[in-house]
Amino acid sequence: MLESQKPKEILHSKRANLEYLEHCRVLVKNGRVVYLQSEPDRRISQYWNIPLANTTVLLLGIGTSITQGAVRMLCEAGVMLGFCGNGGTPLYAGSEVEWFSPQSEYRPTEYVQAWMRFWFDDDKRLAAAKYLQRIRLEYLERCWARDEHIRRASIFVDDRPVESALATARREIENADSTERLLFGEARLTKSLYKYVVRATKWGEFVRDPKAVDSANQFLTQGNYLAYGQAATCLWCLGIPHGFAVMHGKTRRGALIFDIADVVKDATVLPLAFTAAVQGLTSREFRESIIDAFTEHQTLEKMFVAVKGVIAEVKMPQ
Repeated sequence: MLESQKPKEILHSKRANLEYLEHCRVLVKNGRVVYLQSEPDRRISQYWNIPLANTTVLLLGIGTSITQGAVRMLCEAGVMLGFCGNGGTPLYAGSEVEWFSPQSEYRPTEYVQAWMRFWFDDDKRLAAAKYLQRIRLEYLERCWARDEHIRRASIFVDDRPVESALATARREIENADSTERLLFGEARLTKSLYKYVVRATKWGEFVRDPKAVDSANQFLTQGNYLAYGQAATCLWCLGIPHGFAVMHGKTRRGALIFDIADVVKDATVLPLAFTAAVQGLTSREFRESIIDAFTEHQTLEKMFVAVKGVIAEVKMPQ
């Protein structure tokens, strides 16, 4: 009797690939999901394999199409599928990346049940938000201390402005008695980090505006959306709906995605967006560099650890 040829499943937290495709067709060929890309100059087409077992997110940009068979195989492998604008970000202000989540009656329920046990309690929801903010600071310190690209840009976690900003943030996290106070402290920290990174990279004048056309703002938006994709993947794998946020607005459907993505954005996207802008990288080069950084610093795995840590930290009384 022949053994099953189904590939061994890789945990989502251990998968390496976040794929972005444009101007191609995704289909099934010889039992594999591939994308077909034409070479205009040579008038030939080439097939490229998509490693499903080691892929977390597949973003389809402009000029793409996908067959039903390919969607079925992607869903069976637990790959998040999204349609997006150019470079992995929306084309128009106010539009969103639209996610297609694989559906299965065998998805786990233990994490959503644990999340729901505390979510309706205001104090416990605040405790969960504080936990995520503490993890965010710890992760930033770890990434900035070990990332050679960040250090080469004269960005150091032990510089006095950074140490001061992190110390202030920790005090404000512990003293916050409401989500509003926590959000205020988060805004102060982010402003301080932006100011430091802009000065360290010698970028010049900067105002954060997602609609701006300068490369720093565009790279920040692009990197943030890639982080949102990983956060969406993490939450889907654990079966937790995106609307049950602990810090961002409870009326926003994807607010929990923003909560989880914030754990990694300052540590990775913020410094690398400015260093890429100063170096004059293209959108594609930046995208490749930020995905490499996500892999090196295990951002997806960190998100899994953070979500599970919230559940362990905020326990309902027995």
